[in-house]
Amino acid sequence: MQRIPEETIEHIRTSNDVVDVISEYVQLTKRGRNWFGLCPFHGEQTPSFSVSQDKQIFHCFGCGAGGNAITFVMDIDNLSFQEAVSKLGSRIGIDVEIEPQNGETKTVSKEETRMKEAHTFAMNYYHHLLLNTEEGEKALHYLEERGFSRELIEQYRIGWSLPNWDALTTLLERKGFNLAEMAQSGLLIQKENKNEYFDRFRERIMFPVRDEAGHVIAFSGRVLTTETQDAKYMNSPESPIFQKSKVLYNLDVARPIIRKKHKVIVMEGFMDVMAAAKAGIMNTVATMGTSLTKEHIQKLKRLTDSVILCYDGDGAGLEAAKRASQLLMESKVKTEIAILPDQMDPDDFVQKNGAEAFEKQIIERPHAYLAFMMMVARRNKNFQFENDTLQYVQEVLEHFVGNSSPVERDLYIRQLAKETNISEDAIYQQFRKIEGKNLKQNSRQQAPPVAQNAPISRKRVQAIDRAEKLLLAHMLHQVDIVDRLHQDHGLHVFIHDPYEAIFVRLIGFYDTYPQADTHRFLEILEDTELRKLVMEATLTERDPEHAIEEVSDCLRQINKHRIELQIQTKMHESKEAEKLQDMKRALELAKQIIDLKKSLSTM
Repeated sequence: MQRIPEETIEHIRTSNDVVDVISEYVQLTKRGRNWFGLCPFHGEQTPSFSVSQDKQIFHCFGCGAGGNAITFVMDIDNLSFQEAVSKLGSRIGIDVEIEPQNGETKTVSKEETRMKEAHTFAMNYYHHLLLNTEEGEKALHYLEERGFSRELIEQYRIGWSLPNWDALTTLLERKGFNLAEMAQSGLLIQKENKNEYFDRFRERIMFPVRDEAGHVIAFSGRVLTTETQDAKYMNSPESPIFQKSKVLYNLDVARPIIRKKHKVIVMEGFMDVMAAAKAGIMNTVATMGTSLTKEHIQKLKRLTDSVILCYDGDGAGLEAAKRASQLLMESKVKTEIAILPDQMDPDDFVQKNGAEAFEKQIIERPHAYLAFMMMVARRNKNFQFENDTLQYVQEVLEHFVGNSSPVERDLYIRQLAKETNISEDAIYQQFRKIEGKNLKQNSRQQAPPVAQNAPISRKRVQAIDRAEKLLLAHMLHQVDIVDRLHQDHGLHVFIHDPYEAIFVRLIGFYDTYPQADTHRFLEILEDTELRKLVMEATLTERDPEHAIEEVSDCLRQINKHRIELQIQTKMHESKEAEKLQDMKRALELAKQIIDLKKSLSTM
């Protein structure tokens, strides 16, 4: 990829005041030297989002988000660095030629760029056919009968594909697109054993699929009549620009509304999103023929920590909602489930009951996670049979562990007791048994050996965190400190992995940029969590005149803590050796512990 010249980046950064840029997204109020507003990266009621005009940086004291004007645009619009620079360049009248990237920070090749251009061309062509030709009249009439307003059709650029085998193929060829490349993108299909191509989508209502940046990357086509033997819906195949597990339909449109409402509604398919749009509900997204994935959830967590699932009301829909809600809860996302009656999907419900009923009766009255899990567990159970009753109680109580407050447990256990005629005391007893078993398993799987001995105090942990943060602050301002520590300690200067990861990136950064430049370093950091740590370090007070002394003190504290961790690990190993009656190993470890304690006393 062609790099943007450093002087261009610097000019664009310095010409875009961070307060002006952020004010386009967040309402800011000046208090003292800084500006404050509600953080756009997490839901909050009290402003903790601070913007410094002097330093040209922002920082949220709630979620830790931070950076400069460029990284703000990267995060808020989910753009690559180059795309963010280009967008800010446009604000000041500078055109920056870039090769776009997708939302996953993977460099997009020229081939992928052409594929997206072809999809945009196809979208405009299909849209023109629907609105402006006789061939599209029947499809347009069908959409209008189904409640699609002209405004909605134009907003989503819905279109119509001709029945001809080569209508789009011919146009793409005339436009100079490579047909083999177009087949790879999913727009065309190659004939078997022939160097000939034909349109994938024929005689279908066309719904464009966009990525987070608004680029068209795929289509879903619906037949006009179900009398044909063709599949009702046809989606683009996976391609270099379209991976279903990463795409959320409508995220580009819904993003600002999700941020404003602090909530997102996740649906099963794009037509469900259309049904919600008819009802004026716009903070909706949908998966594209796949289950909800961790990648999907990560995208949503950047916008909100509150999700409503609205899946079909049939058995398959309930099971899909169960799996998705468990995955969301594991990711610490507040999860509610809107349930449709009579095995309906959202479009059926809107057609039968109207848009207002969908909003008031379904979306605004979701079930809490535990209430939904109880409902799903209750299905097909007959409480006259002992096995069904016991299985139901066990399933429900397993969902309680780690996902319920004392108040919720009290509420739902009383409900369980009424449903099953089992006493509340017996159910509580069973819950404590399950909870204890889970805690035991988790401690074996997750707890480090040090946790089984005298724990390191919270105060001590905070002191180490301050030492690592202060050390990083000096590294961000002085290249020679990074060089010296790299030479003396290799890559293992810090205790905690995130700081070590930043250190490794700083080494590479200073190989390319010989002078310290925190703004530029923030911009090349792709990991938002690492960027938060860098921002915290940037805001940490340090004494440049006594940098050597402060760095030495930080290193001493870090090394001391490292030895304390080694002592606790070996104490745990010694106890395990004694249990196994391996006295030779126990004595060897005891000697190592004494040596480590001696070295600790000399620090």
